Amino acid sequence: MAKRKLTRHQQWQINKVQEERRARANKQDGVIEQAIEHGDLSAEQQGLIIAHYGSLIDVEALHGQHKGEVFRCKIRSNLGFLVTGDQVSWRQATDQSGVIVARDDRNSILNRPNKYGDLKPVAANIDQIIVTFAPKPYAHANLIDRYLVAAEASDIEPILLLNKTDLLDEEAQDHLEPMLARYQALGYRIIRASTQTLTGLEALYTALNNKVSVFVGQSGVGKSSLVNVLLPGVDIKTSALSEQTNKGVHTTTTAKLFHIPNGGQLIDSPGIREFGLWHMDTATLLEGFVEFRPYLGYCKFSDCSHEHEPACALLKALEEGHIDPVRMSSFQHIKASLDDFTTHN
Repeated sequence: MAKRKLTRHQQWQINKVQEERRARANKQDGVIEQAIEHGDLSAEQQGLIIAHYGSLIDVEALHGQHKGEVFRCKIRSNLGFLVTGDQVSWRQATDQSGVIVARDDRNSILNRPNKYGDLKPVAANIDQIIVTFAPKPYAHANLIDRYLVAAEASDIEPILLLNKTDLLDEEAQDHLEPMLARYQALGYRIIRASTQTLTGLEALYTALNNKVSVFVGQSGVGKSSLVNVLLPGVDIKTSALSEQTNKGVHTTTTAKLFHIPNGGQLIDSPGIREFGLWHMDTATLLEGFVEFRPYLGYCKFSDCSHEHEPACALLKALEEGHIDPVRMSSFQHIKASLDDFTTHN
């Protein structure tokens, strides 16, 4: 459908709003810079990044009289790329603003590569990744495998969440049940939930307690709706699936952190339709398939491609039924995409 053309007055209104926002941002920047220049900053204190907006970051005070309050902060130079979930040292400049002066060491980091293969951090200090999928948009096993490989490579526990179970029909069940059985056989934890019927939400809530969790998954699988139900009052914007494509429409534009009342934190990340692994070498990819690990290093040739070579330990395990053909096909598909990326870059 063609985009509706804006009238001259509508475009003027948009430009006016944007200019007012820029003016407010510049004024706040000036106040912070003046405070830095004159040394009018509070003592260093600990904070938690709960949202990232380009050059400005929302930091929640972790201690002191302002504990729990949120301050819009600038970043001192040479701190590298900061992300939601980072713990930082910051200094207050005004009633609502401050400046970040240092970043604490990270326990874990979830990276996502761009189309050039450069890694971009998404969130930090995560305990578990909730890989969310649904009957619609169509749940591709290869995409789920990419999330699992990324989680394994980051040493972060993955949990598989089948959302929107109220949409399960006979066709979807025929597709999803064998897939879920494969993952369950590999030891992955699986939760089924629906925000419409409220089934499975208690199990999900229990899994989130006292953990730092991040939701990942295609746009449209209902991550934001889950957050809205799990944390009433948050009111994250949601959107229906595109009628033309049955794919989701991006509604979350930045990773945001929310506190769970019974303990723990939840990070809602931007919708990711495709999780590239172009930065990854073959050895790391192989380790990301947990069922491959007992056979790694036992191939006849050290440079085995695991496609057709004689005495390949993986192919032998596949033939003997120790490796599922669908998972093997998924590995080969991902490996081919890595090889293709390397060839053309």
